[in-house]
Amino acid sequence: MATNELDAGGPVVARERLAVAAGAALLVAGVILVIAVLPAEFGVDPTGLGRRLGLTAMSDIQASLEAFEASRGAAASGAATVVAQERAYQNEIIDLKLGPRESVEYKYRLDKGQALLYSWKASGLVNEEFHAEPDGAPQGYAETYEKKNAQLAASGTLTAPFAGIHGWYWENQTDGEVTVTLSAAGFYNLSHEFRKDAATKTTTFPTQVPPSGGP
Repeated sequence: MATNELDAGGPVVARERLAVAAGAALLVAGVILVIAVLPAEFGVDPTGLGRRLGLTAMSDIQASLEAFEASRGAAASGAATVVAQERAYQNEIIDLKLGPRESVEYKYRLDKGQALLYSWKASGLVNEEFHAEPDGAPQGYAETYEKKNAQLAASGTLTAPFAGIHGWYWENQTDGEVTVTLSAAGFYNLSHEFRKDAATKTTTFPTQVPPSGGP
């Protein structure tokens, strides 16, 4: 009789153990989901253990990567990485000598969107204004990019916002001679030097790109 009772209870106990095991597995899976999977994959960390264990790093990296790609795509939209030029690339270094209290303007002709790389230094303090005169503007009109007093040097890159002549006005603030040395590179085709009571000095640069190939 006792043997039959044990045999009859066997399947019930097995089913109960199986249910307990299944419940425990589900519980463990739920804990792993909350503590590990959600923080690592989705950045969701309800317990805070994921961040303390360093599991949110993967999610943080993925979010940073997505943000970088989105900002890169927005910045690149509508702007070409390579802009071909039909004009020849120019590069010149010029010395402009200024007597006491004298001034000079030196400008390059640029089309809209063309870049000018520049660097200048002066042997004494000068007042400097970086500006441009748009094509078609009234006589004497100019747009100022930068204006500073008592400067010795500056460098940078200009992308012309419009077609016109773009460049500098320097004024010697000392009682001795000052030399301004300008180094400029870009796709300009003309330069103009303006001095008070003197004719404008214009320099023409080659406008065509040399043919490819050759001997």
